Amino acid sequence: MATTNPKRTRVDAVYDALRADVLAGRRPPGERLKFPDLGAAYGASVSVIREALTRLAAEGMVTSQAHQGFTVTELSADSLGDLTDARIALESLVLARSIEEGDVAWESQVVATHHTLERTPLLSDEPVRVSDEWVQAHAAFHAAILAGCSNRRLVQITQALRDEAELYRRWSFPLGVERDRDLAGEHRRIMELTMARDAAGATEALRDHIAHTTRLLEEYIATAT
Repeated sequence: MATTNPKRTRVDAVYDALRADVLAGRRPPGERLKFPDLGAAYGASVSVIREALTRLAAEGMVTSQAHQGFTVTELSADSLGDLTDARIALESLVLARSIEEGDVAWESQVVATHHTLERTPLLSDEPVRVSDEWVQAHAAFHAAILAGCSNRRLVQITQALRDEAELYRRWSFPLGVERDRDLAGEHRRIMELTMARDAAGATEALRDHIAHTTRLLEEYIATAT
């Protein structure tokens, strides 16, 4: 009979809570993550906190330096540029493979997640803040279009890069602040080209979408630093 590892379960819970706090901006860029404070906040031992932080460091959400401990990842235009280059290269590859390999169930998931995204309000009741519901719907749509790829390693790598990029999206002004940007139209175009099995058109639309968002985030970083 399989048994549950209590420590592993506790690490997972603390990891999930810490990750949610970082993504929500409750632990802002550059914050020192001190073990006593985290232990008190999450009710966990130093070993559990360390393991959770190590997992977050592997995802790029926190950084670790010798003799300095862990900190929440800083905003960096250079880092964002490198991240964008990697995302454009890998997500284009994985989307093309999804279009080639995806089945009817994959198509249905793409259409369903787009339907949810298109009908979810972008902004929350608070000013200059993207709603949590939209963030979740946005992540689900982008995950869905890549999920048709049969190479799970590639899918996992692209998801890790998207998670890292989510830090920038969460910490910036809302993606809809550019008055003339048709964000819904960008997602609709990606979905329609994907469903048409137009790999060249869909990957070009995805690249433009990622690059456009990056430009807005770079402008935000320039004003915030």
